[in-house]
Amino acid sequence: MAETQLSLADASQASADLALPMSKVLRLATKEAHTEIESSDAASLLAHGKLSKEEYVRYLMMLYYVYDALEVALEGHATHRALEKTYNPTLLSRAPRLESDIAHLLDVPEEGWKSHPLHVAFRTSVPAALTAYVTRIQALSNGATPERLLGHAYVRYLGDLSGGQEIRRQVVKAYGLEGGYGTSFYSFSRLGEPGKEANVGDMAKIKEWFRDGMDEGVEEDTSMKGEIADEAVRAFRLSAGLFSAIQSPPEKDVSDADVVLTSKSTATNSFSTIFSRGLKNTFWSILRIPAQ
Repeated sequence: MAETQLSLADASQASADLALPMSKVLRLATKEAHTEIESSDAASLLAHGKLSKEEYVRYLMMLYYVYDALEVALEGHATHRALEKTYNPTLLSRAPRLESDIAHLLDVPEEGWKSHPLHVAFRTSVPAALTAYVTRIQALSNGATPERLLGHAYVRYLGDLSGGQEIRRQVVKAYGLEGGYGTSFYSFSRLGEPGKEANVGDMAKIKEWFRDGMDEGVEEDTSMKGEIADEAVRAFRLSAGLFSAIQSPPEKDVSDADVVLTSKSTATNSFSTIFSRGLKNTFWSILRIPAQ
């Protein structure tokens, strides 16, 4: 997906509210981007476990390269005033967890997943949307405005913390995963208690800590707020661009009783259906953006 700047509606909204704390500016600035992609077919497929297991693993591979680039960049700028308050790799890092999940799903040792034929094929034809995403993160890390990385961290981590438990339940059912194996990406430790798994309430505390950290780091710098808000919208659309690389399963005429979630069955549920089934946060978790 081509990179975009804030839409006129987003820019107007953000500019009008730059006196607000950073976390609130980001929430307002990304509303337009939410609306633009809320009917994504790929989101519905992911939310309902209707991708083949192979395609789901391929999606995790895309996420791995995004997080690997982002977390290397955040480490390189860990002392930047806009980033240091929210820099906590022990708590937030996702790339190692994605590696663990991918290896489990491929049934190979963790150190060997990159030599698996599925990954080898993936690397020979890297999706353009993934290349655009990673290139953007690396450009920010090497450029003059690394504070914009906060927009990417906001989009990824707060979304992971919003609705991730429902996504995990769907993935467990779809791909026969039990005991936490293959789903560690959706898990977090408690704030200040490494090794103790966070529940929904604990994740809410992490989100509050992250928002407070953004507000404290950026303070009243309206110029920086505008830069980061602009980048958050860009990050949102780059995230959505990954959906364009997902290969939808072919349609099959089967009854509901015959549907096997790991097969390439058709997902015809609309975004409104997701809401009607109580999966509101599921969509936003897939996008890694918190529901508003």
